[in-house]
This record gives sequence, structure tokens and C-alpha cells, in this order.
Amino acid sequence: MINNPPVDLLIEQLGTDGQPVSRYCLCVVAAKRARQIIDQTSPNPKSNEIVKELAVASREIACGKVKCVKD
Repeated sequence: MINNPPVDLLIEQLGTDGQPVSRYCLCVVAAKRARQIIDQTSPNPKSNEIVKELAVASREIACGKVKCVKD
């Protein structure tokens, strides 16, 4: 479960014109971004810092760096 940033904030950030998106849409967008982060990063066994890709994706959504685009 995501606690920080709150799910409600993430849903509002992804929405457009005051219309929030569904939780399903949030899950899809966050999962796609997390997969992109996994593909872009190389594993570093010497690093002691553990950063979850989904946490990074949720922070990017909260900051407005990731948007939901409907096809």
C-alpha cells in the first residue's frame, strides 16, 4: 500500500480539468513507469540504498513529471 504520497493526491495529479482518474488508471500508469525505471537502471550490488521503483514512480506522479494520456 502506498502511504506517502497519498493515493488520493496521486489520483488528483493524474486527472485533467478537475476530473480525477480511476484507481485502475493510477495502477497502470505507476506500473508502466516502474517498469521503465527498472529497464533504465543497472543493478548496483555495492549500493546499500534500497529504492523501490514503484515508490520512485509514485513520487514522480505526485510531482507532475508523469502524466496519463488516453489513446
